[in-house]
Amino acid sequence: MSTKSHDSHHKNGAPVHETVAFEPRDINVSTVVKQLIYLAITIAVALAICVPILNFLTKVSAESDTPLPPVRATMHMEDCANPNAFPPEPRLQGLPCHENDPQQDLREKIAADEAVNESAGWVDKANGIAKIPVKDAMRLVVEKAAGSAMPEKK
Repeated sequence: MSTKSHDSHHKNGAPVHETVAFEPRDINVSTVVKQLIYLAITIAVALAICVPILNFLTKVSAESDTPLPPVRATMHMEDCANPNAFPPEPRLQGLPCHENDPQQDLREKIAADEAVNESAGWVDKANGIAKIPVKDAMRLVVEKAAGSAMPEKK
């Protein structure tokens, strides 16, 4: 051991070494606060620019929108009790007091189509024509194409 005294600390207690540098603190709080302020200013400026543009485009869109036909404009849900207030059936979907919901009709149609596409059965049993689910048919087509692409071994 050396009996020489080593001055390895500053007066504030921080270690000293000529070839090693270190940060006295992990973060600089003032820099973080400045960046947050800059971010808030940037967001405020972006909103100040975007909100008037949105209002203008909404107004332009509303002005250029096709108005309802006069017959449809006079129809209201309150008139459902009066059968003479609406044209006779069949009416277009989406009119007030219409019995069918267009979105529900679409959901039912999609469900019915999926059920048909995913079922197996005979189309014409006498002639040997059957239907199979779409996934199985696609798999068979790929297997057949892959089999024909393979060179024959001799």
